[in-house]
Amino acid sequence: MQVIPAIDLMKGKVARLIRGDPEQATFYNSMGTPVEIALQWKNEGAQRLHIIDLDAAFGKPDNLKVVSAIAEATKLPIQVGGGIRTVEAVERLLNAGIQYVILGSLALRTPTAVTQLQAKFGADRIIVALDHREGIVMAEGWTSTTSFTLEDAIEAYAKLGVKAFLITSITKDGTLSGPDLDTLEEACKWSGQGGIIAAGGIGTLKDLVALKRVGVEAAVVGKALYEGKFSLKEAIETVKEN
Repeated sequence: MQVIPAIDLMKGKVARLIRGDPEQATFYNSMGTPVEIALQWKNEGAQRLHIIDLDAAFGKPDNLKVVSAIAEATKLPIQVGGGIRTVEAVERLLNAGIQYVILGSLALRTPTAVTQLQAKFGADRIIVALDHREGIVMAEGWTSTTSFTLEDAIEAYAKLGVKAFLITSITKDGTLSGPDLDTLEEACKWSGQGGIIAAGGIGTLKDLVALKRVGVEAAVVGKALYEGKFSLKEAIETVKEN
């Protein structure tokens, strides 16, 4: 299982929210600029970075320049999400050297966009984000409820050839209270050949071991790293050993 450090961007800085609420933002300026933080994660062993543009997700000017600077400085594969609501926006990112895009609202609203982008860039580069609250998929920066259950959505997009799903429990996100293991274990069964990337609630090294045991392909870790609950190096070593 891969451990992927999260870099959430707001106003050009690294921030973390609680349950996606922009009014509950914590900025980590003392750790350095986004590029410096990304380089720290690389030095601790990161093989991939997870970047969410919070401003873009909430319809504000994006942080694409910062994302590009991180990509250039680290030379690591990066998966980017947040406010990617048009095919053109996806193409701009992928053509700019970003390896993976995370599609939420666009995928949910226009499934044909997923197949169109898979055909052009390869299925491996498209990740579908299914952010859920109590098993119901949410969209538009977690402000809009969809008609999808998590199970229905995974099965529908797996049939379209989606290779990776980012599953985030909104009620767990930013809480450090532990991941939604039961749902994630079921999601691994529903996804068929698609891999599950887990996010939300990870607060201890034991949480990572538990996620590996339920079968997720990768885990996105954010607040626990920024709050010093454990280091990325410790996380990677723990997952290898267990």
